[in-house]
Amino acid sequence: MRIISGKYRGKKIFIPKDSFTRPLRDLVKESIFNILEHSNLFICKINKAKILDLFSGTGSFGLECISRGASHVTFFENYISAINILKKNINSLNCHHISKIINRGISTKELKKLDKFDLVFLDPPFKYKKINKLIMDIKKLELLKKNGLIILHRHKSDKEILCEEFKIIKKKNYGISNIFFGY
Repeated sequence: MRIISGKYRGKKIFIPKDSFTRPLRDLVKESIFNILEHSNLFICKINKAKILDLFSGTGSFGLECISRGASHVTFFENYISAINILKKNINSLNCHHISKIINRGISTKELKKLDKFDLVFLDPPFKYKKINKLIMDIKKLELLKKNGLIILHRHKSDKEILCEEFKIIKKKNYGISNIFFGY
């Protein structure tokens, strides 16, 4: 795994040796950023943006945002092995000053403590079934800035129906993954 573009382009990202964390594949990550940068369906500027990376794992998505000029990334992760690797990745890029790790489970109580974000990236475990509640909490707590965007990464066979509050702007299928862009 590596940083694809920006200030840290080509820099390797440490990944876990266990199978409990599913790092975002480079191909999927590259496709997401191509859509973000070149789509005419929405305006999303990573440069100077505030990013919320939920279920961040090793931080692949958030670190890519930092490399592309994000002003700050908040990483939310509660699996200790992933957090240790995330810290190692942040240290290797020396980006402590523009990143924050929240080592807790995602709950309404924890989300209430956060500021507003330009972009929220959701990459929950494929078996996670509370995605609609989480999207509703993001909306209800007004965590997105005006014209903010949520990106949701799900398994392609996932049959969960997304709540009406999540307007799907673009859906892409990448083999084992589906990516949804919406708000």
